[in-house]
Amino acid sequence: MLPSESDLAKLPASQRIRYRLVGADCRFHANDNIAAHVRPGELDELKAEVQAKMRDVLQALVIDIDADPNTRGTAERVARMFVDEVFRGRYVAQPRITEFPNASRLNELMIVGPISMRSACSHHLCPILGRVWIGILPNEHSNLIGLSKYARLTDWVMTRPQIQEEAVVMLADALQERVKPDGLGIVMEADHFCMHWRGVKDDDSAMTNSVMRGAFLKDANLRREFLSLLAKKGDA
Repeated sequence: MLPSESDLAKLPASQRIRYRLVGADCRFHANDNIAAHVRPGELDELKAEVQAKMRDVLQALVIDIDADPNTRGTAERVARMFVDEVFRGRYVAQPRITEFPNASRLNELMIVGPISMRSACSHHLCPILGRVWIGILPNEHSNLIGLSKYARLTDWVMTRPQIQEEAVVMLADALQERVKPDGLGIVMEADHFCMHWRGVKDDDSAMTNSVMRGAFLKDANLRREFLSLLAKKGDA
């Protein structure tokens, strides 16, 4: 049973938000957006919680955060970074995206990219840095959006702890819902610093994956055109 708002108010912000999510039967995995369950002012409380727990982490690593001037403010900086920057896509609503009717009835392949993407691996919280290319085949009923909006939507999806295989699907779902094209293709290429920084420490490895929807999935010629244009961009 969900506690009353007065009872919830006595709890830390993270517990209040978690109670709301569980009460709404809403998933809250690392790459989920939970903005609808966060109340005004609670992100500042979350940062204070993260800061306190990050101090505990640093102390558990036997780092003297009181005497060491380089780490004295690290817990606060990390808390701000997590909530306001690298995991921001979890806590804020989808950015406002202006849509335009397809007045000219455009129905030819459009390619947007490369769009820079920055994320963090949900396994180790190490950086994922890469690029995204988006192919759109609109129809007369499609909603057209500005070039910058593709970048904003990509950033909103990627600024969460992710695994790349799921991230590209989430981005495709968001674009499909917004643009409603006949065809959608996305290619994502990224370096994973969990490979560069730890484990086998392979500096040359990268992951490339794709999602094809609608006409891109059914029409091999369209898919081939999209991928060949990307290859030419890479050679340029």
